[in-house]
Amino acid sequence: MKKLLMSIFLLCACMVQAQEQIRIWKGDSSTRFTTSELQFVKDGSAFIVGDSTYAPAEVDSIKVVHTVTVTWDGDQATVDLGHAPNVTYETDGGHVSILSTDTKNELEFVLQGESTQGSLTYEGPLKCKFYMNGLNLKSNRGAAIDIQCGKRINLILNPGTKNFLADSTGGEQKAAFYCKGHLEIEGSGSLTVTGNSKHAIATKEYMQLKKSTGSITVNRAISDAMHVGQYFQMNGGTITLTGQAGDGLQVEKVTLSDDVTPDPSKENNGQMFIRGGSINITAENDITKGIKVPGDLTVSGGTFIIVANGDGSRGIQVAGNMVVGEEDNTTLMQIRANGTTYEDEETEDEDRCIGIKVKGNLTVNAGTIQVSNKGKYSYGIKVDGTYTKSANATVQANVKN
Repeated sequence: MKKLLMSIFLLCACMVQAQEQIRIWKGDSSTRFTTSELQFVKDGSAFIVGDSTYAPAEVDSIKVVHTVTVTWDGDQATVDLGHAPNVTYETDGGHVSILSTDTKNELEFVLQGESTQGSLTYEGPLKCKFYMNGLNLKSNRGAAIDIQCGKRINLILNPGTKNFLADSTGGEQKAAFYCKGHLEIEGSGSLTVTGNSKHAIATKEYMQLKKSTGSITVNRAISDAMHVGQYFQMNGGTITLTGQAGDGLQVEKVTLSDDVTPDPSKENNGQMFIRGGSINITAENDITKGIKVPGDLTVSGGTFIIVANGDGSRGIQVAGNMVVGEEDNTTLMQIRANGTTYEDEETEDEDRCIGIKVKGNLTVNAGTIQVSNKGKYSYGIKVDGTYTKSANATVQANVKN
């Protein structure tokens, strides 16, 4: 205990002028604080951060956190690098580019403020965290946020904050918010994204929403609202997707260099896992999908409210197998197929509006599925493979098998 306390004391003494931030882990939770917030009890048996007292035996680890803070104010942005090593930046009004060449120290970013002429581009070699702390950022050139890092990226929506992102119109960017790596979202705040050139939110590799996630809203997208590479996993939170011209929530398989062959090294490639939370999607345009999965869809909890209004649209379309259960949470799926048949003028091919379309097998072990199809010639559920329903499950729909 004495050795740990002495190490903490020396660490803070060395950085007292820097006011560097420190993160302490206790179990699965962590607390971030500056050296000025740290106090030691008189007998030296513990230390205090805010309202919390820590005994050395309770602490799993403690280390310096290199925090970069970006603040937008109108058409200008300021960057505080703290004492992050090997990090450089450039600003052009409200547009910020940050480059890290550090291969030892992970970074944490705090993004805050408001601008209608700003953006952030980040490139670095290590996983990192981005805290949205009341950010309202609209870009007039390219993406609002472009994370060019192929590692794990944690996006934290700070509790009690409302955050907004929008990209420029007519640009070549993939999305208003783009992440080259794996994106994991948490935090009870909210995020609203507008995609003015293509997707609203896009990742090259997987996306995961943790149980603590608040709400994510897309109110407009020229293409897909959320476009995810590799796989999508949702453990909690609320997703509301409307106003997209393309699909609502789409996963695509990561391919090899030929852009055709699925990459066998990518786990769960092309799959989707819904384990909790709430999904609200409106597929308004013709031949669009509320949820589109090129592989398997596994549902073990969650609430789905999906409306397919476009002709030939689908509430959920699964190219592989679909399994529905309640292993993690209660499952309720309410889907409306309101559109009618779409006919391609050139090929004369027809696509019916369908609530749930499964090319493989559909297995319903538990939960409640309610699908209505009011559109002319529409289907409730269409299964090309084998359809199986357990006695524990409730399916209220016209099923064509």
